[in-house]
Amino acid sequence: MNQDNNRKTRIPRSADTREKTSTRKKVWKPSSALDAGSPPPGTKYRWIRAEFGGQEDRRNVTSKFREGYELVKPEEVGIELPTMDDGRHAGHVGVGGLMLAKIDTDLVDQRNAYYKQKTQNQMDAVDNDLMRNEHPSMPISKPDRQSRVTFGGQQKFEDS
Repeated sequence: MNQDNNRKTRIPRSADTREKTSTRKKVWKPSSALDAGSPPPGTKYRWIRAEFGGQEDRRNVTSKFREGYELVKPEEVGIELPTMDDGRHAGHVGVGGLMLAKIDTDLVDQRNAYYKQKTQNQMDAVDNDLMRNEHPSMPISKPDRQSRVTFGGQQKFEDS
C-alpha cells in the first residue's frame, strides 16, 4: 500500500525542470595587443607595418593602400583599441608601429586567385623546361607534386 502512494505522488521526470548550465565558464588565455575582434561580414582585418626601427614605413603603407586596404577607426571595431595619437594616421587603430586595416573579401579572393595562377604558370614553365631536356633513352616522368600526410602505421602501396 505504501508503495502505491509513492507512485501516485511522484512527479514524472519529463516535468522536472532544472536550470540549464549550458553557458561555459570563460577560459583564460594570454592577452594579445593585436586582438581586434571579428571583422564585419564581407571584410577581413590585417595589421600592416607603419613603422620599422622608429622610422615611418611609408612605402609599405602606400603599397597596402594600392592593394585596396583601408585604415580602421576605433568606432568600427566595437571594442576599445589603442589609436595613433599623432601623424597623418592619427585617430586610426594602431599598436606599436602597426595599424589595423580592412579589405573586402572579394579583393582577397581575387588576389589569391592571381597568385595561385602565377604559381601554376611558374610550375608549368619548370616542368616544360625539364621535359625539353628529356632524352629518348632516359625518359623523365612528370614529377609527382602531391603531399601526403600520414599519422603513423605502415604505408599502404597499391599494386600497379
